[in-house]
Amino acid sequence: MTIDLDVFKELGRDRLPGFLGIEVDEVASGQARMRLMLRPELLAPNGYLHAATVVALADSACGYGCIASLPEGATGFTTIELKTNFLGTALEGTLSCESTLVHGGRTTQVWDAAVMNEAGKKLALFRCTQLLLY
Repeated sequence: MTIDLDVFKELGRDRLPGFLGIEVDEVASGQARMRLMLRPELLAPNGYLHAATVVALADSACGYGCIASLPEGATGFTTIELKTNFLGTALEGTLSCESTLVHGGRTTQVWDAAVMNEAGKKLALFRCTQLLLY
C-alpha cells in the first residue's frame, strides 16, 4: 500500500484530531508519528496537562497507523480496548507520539504508543486493541 501523507493529514481536519491541532508527521504500515503543540485549552482545570489530551494524541497515532496497516479486505476498525500509564506531565511545548504495531492479526491489531515531551522524556505509555471490520 502506497502511503499518501497528504490524505492522512486531511483525514482529521474536521474531526477531533484537527480540532485539537494534532499534526501528522509520518504514517507507514506498522507505525505513525504525530505531534501536538500545547496551549491552555488542552490543560485540565487544575492547570496540568489533561489526560484526555494525551489519550487523544496516542489514540490518533495508533488509529492512523491501523488504517495504513489494514489487511486486504478489511474496510476499517474500531477500538475495543485502550489503556494509558501516565509517567509525567508538561505544561508547554510540543508533545510527540510514536505508535508501533505489536500484533497484526486478521481480526485484531494491538498498538503501543509513547507520548514524549520536547526533551524526549516519556510522559505516557499507551496500548490499544483494534477490532478490524470487514
